[in-house]
Amino acid sequence: MNPFRLYALILGGSGAILAAYLLLRRKPKGLEELERERRQWLDRVGRITDGTVIDVQEVQHGKQESSTLLIFQYDVAGVSYEASQDVTYLRHFINLHSCRLGLPTSVRYDPQNPGNSIVVSERWMGLRQ
Repeated sequence: MNPFRLYALILGGSGAILAAYLLLRRKPKGLEELERERRQWLDRVGRITDGTVIDVQEVQHGKQESSTLLIFQYDVAGVSYEASQDVTYLRHFINLHSCRLGLPTSVRYDPQNPGNSIVVSERWMGLRQ
């Protein structure tokens, strides 16, 4: 076989593999997608405990961007946890004006990592109103 033909074949095969990789590779997931997947996972496997809403805060990230944080406290196996959840994309599920200091809530948490927790998701609501 001619060496130029062999090089052309190797170069063509490498180009085809590179093109297939570029076409089929997955796009990296955004922060919103990762958070939605975390909520869905906790919705499926999380355990529920009682907690208390501490505060609702509006946090400005720039001139136009802001996010709403729901801050809550709960106890698991004698250990107190204080956590927050970004509820910016879940505003249509909850009434933020009724969330006040001391509002009782149910918290769904990861049994392997109790610090990983949520109060509200697309299918579940822990706030008691």
